[in-house]
Amino acid sequence: MKKVAVIMGSDSDLPVVEKAFGILKEYGVPYEVHVFSAHRTPKESAEFASSARENGFGVIIAAAGMAAHLAGAIAAQTTLPVIGIPCKGPNFDGMDALLSTVQMPSGIPVATVAVNGSKNAALLAIQILAVEDKDLADKLNKAREEGAEGVLAKDKAISEKYSG
Repeated sequence: MKKVAVIMGSDSDLPVVEKAFGILKEYGVPYEVHVFSAHRTPKESAEFASSARENGFGVIIAAAGMAAHLAGAIAAQTTLPVIGIPCKGPNFDGMDALLSTVQMPSGIPVATVAVNGSKNAALLAIQILAVEDKDLADKLNKAREEGAEGVLAKDKAISEKYSG
């Protein structure tokens, strides 16, 4: 199975990306975590991204805040799918990170999840890997079924309690 790389621009992004680790573990997906800055360690982040495919990665998740361009810088160096997590910073309520992550030039795509959306980033990475991995696809289908059952159980309880 291919690995997922989880890259954060600063260790201050760790509380956001930690949620992705749990999802990846739950599905049995191997992953590595690194701190690379698009601006402070551009050479190292470029080297990591350009060799990621050869090093067994199938997807890269890149999380950064404060208008950082980490996901785009990573995507510019690889043809692997890159998923950006814009992280909420002290200014602009995360809107700066969202716009810098989602506004990519034509030819360098970055899939972008919600601000602080690390759980969905992990699930999207798993879905990408599941294209060629039936076991992962089965786990995703089971999780969706369980999610639907949970909502229907809540619907029944609420409906019975509050319907007149």
